[in-house]
Amino acid sequence: MTRLKQFFLKLLSWFLPDRLVLRLMRKQIEDLKRAVEGTLTDKFLEILLGGMGLALLLLRGFRRNLAGFSGRYLFRTEDGAVAAGAYFANGRMQVLHKADNVYDVAVTFKDPAALRKFLFSCDQDILASILANEVSVDGNLNYIYKFGFMARDLVHRLGVA
Repeated sequence: MTRLKQFFLKLLSWFLPDRLVLRLMRKQIEDLKRAVEGTLTDKFLEILLGGMGLALLLLRGFRRNLAGFSGRYLFRTEDGAVAAGAYFANGRMQVLHKADNVYDVAVTFKDPAALRKFLFSCDQDILASILANEVSVDGNLNYIYKFGFMARDLVHRLGVA
């Protein structure tokens, strides 16, 4: 998305109520819903991260999640089939479409099911996932809790799950 388009979308978000913005995001919501209900692929992470980026532009309440926050995430599966990331800084988000060696936290999931289980579980117990040998983490665990909160908040706001 171009900076000009991002600027106008963010400007528009100041004048439209969140309810109307959610209606405008309907296609993104439907793609995310199908991805959550289906199998996990690279497309799932891109849809989730893209939805998060769009929500940050359009939903003022969701933007508060990033106040004063910066971090670089890498998510991948052991087999390398799924790899994507995100970079948060200055209230903005950039989706990273491939594995990057520069990150604050890298999370490697045993398989796509382990990734989905962690992101959308109610208790989000990363330590239990590590002990169950479903996840390995390189970096600060606090970043994982932050991302999990934002993902669940987005899914809840959109009424996807």
